[in-house]
Amino acid sequence: MSHVPQIKVPATYIRGGTSKGVFFRLQDLPERCQVPGEARDKLFMRVIGSPDPYAAHIDGMGGATSSTSKCVILSRSSVPGHDVDYLYGQVSIDKAFVDWSGNCGNLSTAAGAFAIHAGLVDPARIPQDGTCVVRIWQANIQKTIIAHVPVSNGQVQETGDFELDGVTFPAAEIVLEFIDPSDDAEEGGSMFPTGNLVDDLEVPGIGTLKATMITAGIPTVFVNAEDIGYTGTELREAINTDPAALARFEAIRVAGALRMGLIASPEEALKRQHTPKIAFVAKPKDYVASSGKTIAASEVDLLVRALSMGKLHHAMMGTAAVAIGTAAAVPGTLVNLAAGGGGRTAVRFGHPSGTLRVGAEATQVDGEWTVTKAIMSRSARILMEGWVRVPGDSF
Repeated sequence: MSHVPQIKVPATYIRGGTSKGVFFRLQDLPERCQVPGEARDKLFMRVIGSPDPYAAHIDGMGGATSSTSKCVILSRSSVPGHDVDYLYGQVSIDKAFVDWSGNCGNLSTAAGAFAIHAGLVDPARIPQDGTCVVRIWQANIQKTIIAHVPVSNGQVQETGDFELDGVTFPAAEIVLEFIDPSDDAEEGGSMFPTGNLVDDLEVPGIGTLKATMITAGIPTVFVNAEDIGYTGTELREAINTDPAALARFEAIRVAGALRMGLIASPEEALKRQHTPKIAFVAKPKDYVASSGKTIAASEVDLLVRALSMGKLHHAMMGTAAVAIGTAAAVPGTLVNLAAGGGGRTAVRFGHPSGTLRVGAEATQVDGEWTVTKAIMSRSARILMEGWVRVPGDSF
């Protein structure tokens, strides 16, 4: 009996922020995978090792978490004023689909660095030493991201002393600017798609919850921790080992998605697991992070815990951090109130792995809130490069 041999595809495995993924140049993909469609999705699922009923990703590059089940495609930009187009696929762990509905803020950091590594940035724009400003077109959400990537001896500087909670070792700092991050085109022209800073969200089987629903960075539904029986100091194990809790969070997420107009029926949520995110907020309290480090209430403005792909995230998604920073900058949102209320241009929040600071510039024009940009620092590092192999008949 004959078997189809494996093929190899040039790829780079990169950590970006508190996530990691398999990066490809568009021209390196098999021809039928260079365009959106079933072949590309099947290739990425096989690369990651999904769908996996064991939820372990033993036979793939994924790490069996939402933070490590990701693929990225970069190409020279088709949009004037940009260096690269960056397309992100969130691969489901146990189901056969790839979610293209949103961005990964953490891997946006790696996209800037990989653009230089992969020769996709004009060499004339790369200094011998200093900072290379990489202009990224985020193709999933049609937004601009600017990555300030450190360069040493004409190459991306990856090592350094910048520490990021949720990442074990220090690395070089990369500053990200998310320009006009509100996803208003899809949601009808408002950063707050319901028209309200706080809504009464009816959730079947749970009741009515106060909620702030925002489309900045990534569509996100914020609720108060105390309203759902939590303190805001929870770590992953407290949520992810409780099937009933995960079911309640999914019910809240589906209700929010319906209210925000992201889906037309609850059934559609099964194919849109990446967005919206669901997060709960609380006022500052002392807690012990997953590393064992004590986070004092005085170190943070508020506490935030967020779920990604149905599980509590071990730190914080970069795009959700943009949503947090933006919502914190708008007086009256649940995020702003948890942080003490009033006007602010930056916020430091506590998450399961530690703390993170994010800045946002929000203004109100003709009664509508808008955000011009959000800023935060992450880091990125190549873990492995070469080829990834998959069975030739898998896509």
